[in-house]
Amino acid sequence: MSYTRKKVLLVDDNPVNLKMARNTLMGLYDVFTVPSAEKMFAFLEKTLPDMILLDVLMPGINGYDAMRLLAKDERVKRVPVIFLTAKTDMGSEMEGLSLGAVDYITKPFIPQLLLKRVETHMLMEEQKKELQYINANLKDIVDDKTSAVVELQNAVLSTVSELVECRDDVTGGHVERTSHTMRLIIDEMMSEGVFLDELESWDIELFIQSSKLHDVGKISIHDNILLKPDRLTYDEFEEIKKHAIFGEEIIDRIQKSTRENAFLTHAKIMAGSHHEKWDGSGYPRGAMGGDIPLQGRIMAIADVYDALISKRPYKEPFTHEKAMDIMHESRGSHFDPVILDAFVAALEHPTSS
Repeated sequence: MSYTRKKVLLVDDNPVNLKMARNTLMGLYDVFTVPSAEKMFAFLEKTLPDMILLDVLMPGINGYDAMRLLAKDERVKRVPVIFLTAKTDMGSEMEGLSLGAVDYITKPFIPQLLLKRVETHMLMEEQKKELQYINANLKDIVDDKTSAVVELQNAVLSTVSELVECRDDVTGGHVERTSHTMRLIIDEMMSEGVFLDELESWDIELFIQSSKLHDVGKISIHDNILLKPDRLTYDEFEEIKKHAIFGEEIIDRIQKSTRENAFLTHAKIMAGSHHEKWDGSGYPRGAMGGDIPLQGRIMAIADVYDALISKRPYKEPFTHEKAMDIMHESRGSHFDPVILDAFVAALEHPTSS
């Protein structure tokens, strides 16, 4: 079976940027480069790429105006566009996303990050096409295609999770560790009959998988904040707190391109609520007690525990005992006391690790 390489079109008036991006991507994709939006439209008359990386600030037709023109062309408007921009203000980024761009990358870009983002969106486009094909031919192909879609979903999930950790490299392994902790908590809760009605309504394996997207909003946080090697200032912390809402918005955009499913619903809830606190002092909404979704209350415990026992730029890892002392102090303030008790009980079992 032959394999057709995906085509990526790079549009940038800076030849250095074109060369660097081309060298980064050419190992996996057929890469074409043009120095202006005008040249891009001429190229598109003959060749339809699988993705366009479009510079914002260019002489002549700028990236925003080019995006508006692309949206009017039935032939090319479904080609995903990632903006390349040196502008770092939130307004510029939101303008690009509102025009239909699937993502943005700030310049100068990190080659590994560029490659990961292109790979992620290529996989997402494959998933969309698979789901559209299944919807159109469901009766005939559902048995043959279900396993393939699950594999593709897992590939996208794995790639997105790796992308987040690639950017936030001080928390490598965080996703897998929190997933393991959540499984321990849920097993104990079900054994004790805690919130059993709600848990039994979930596909637990699906829920555990969806938890891996809880920090996906960090994709939208600038590197100078996310990778800062010491404690954040007040303003920087306020900025990083936005990742909870960004995570909801990212997953919401994926939901709009697919049929509704529990996997994305769980993921969106966790992304937006895992930093809420039982006493209402958390973010982004200051939800309190039972108003915090159960998914977020479970995720909060797994997330904080891993943060405490992990090395960070501003601290060494705490021992398990020290971490548990800190979490006990936050019982009923940060954490749902019933779920925290289940977590403690789960760790006391001989099989827990």
